[in-house]
Amino acid sequence: MEYLVVGSGLFGAVFANEAAKRGNHVTVIEKRDHIGGNIYTKPIEGIQVHMYGAHIFHTRSKKIWDYVNQFAQFNNYINSPIANYHGEIYNLPFNMNTFNKLWGVITPAQAQAKIEEQRAELNLMKPPKNLEEQAKSLVGTDVYKKLIKGYTEKQWGAKATELPAFIIRRIPVRFTYDNNYFNDPYQGIPIGGYTQIIEQLLDNKLIDVRTETDFFADRANYLKDYPRVVFTGMIDQFFDYELGELSYRSLRFETEIKDVDNYQATRS
Repeated sequence: MEYLVVGSGLFGAVFANEAAKRGNHVTVIEKRDHIGGNIYTKPIEGIQVHMYGAHIFHTRSKKIWDYVNQFAQFNNYINSPIANYHGEIYNLPFNMNTFNKLWGVITPAQAQAKIEEQRAELNLMKPPKNLEEQAKSLVGTDVYKKLIKGYTEKQWGAKATELPAFIIRRIPVRFTYDNNYFNDPYQGIPIGGYTQIIEQLLDNKLIDVRTETDFFADRANYLKDYPRVVFTGMIDQFFDYELGELSYRSLRFETEIKDVDNYQATRS
């Protein structure tokens, strides 16, 4: 059986690997000049740099964890992000360390009372009309102002008062002193980066990989030549924007090499 896989990211590579193991021939095309999609990593100055933003692998499934560990050794990295608000450092997701820094509270009951106090003072209309009102109704004014507003507006490219309320249906709030962002028992980052995983997944004589190959440059022929296509790109583009364009938010990465041993106080 013949398959065409458009995109060499994690989904496309896993599909190609599993199809090939079952005796199928798979052609993988990738418009970039490298495999790996958005989890592509490469070494720079002795550091495995995630070229399209940091990716932390996490799952609740031991089956999935065992599967991915076939291809790389993972470190024991625990995602414990922090927020820098004008020089003030806060733990995320919002937890007792965050609330202690904000208000000096010690117990969960004190933190809950402070949030309820701020909610009551707002006297917001129900239901919330926009993201700002929704966020304030969930966590109060202080958390919204310092830890939600600026980041959200930057990510969406719009004011919080112009964004729909449903974007933030719930906000994870933990009344414990636990900085672990994920609840999943299995998490980490592959030692040596993600690219090695993709390379191994695609290392099969039944898999033909072609980079710098744009599906849409010869779409008609691809669809004619391959009865089974696994497409991992933008779904609205695949259907020629028949129902209009979907809204996507992306990132622009600016890189700089600092001549210091430890710039952000993160783990080495």
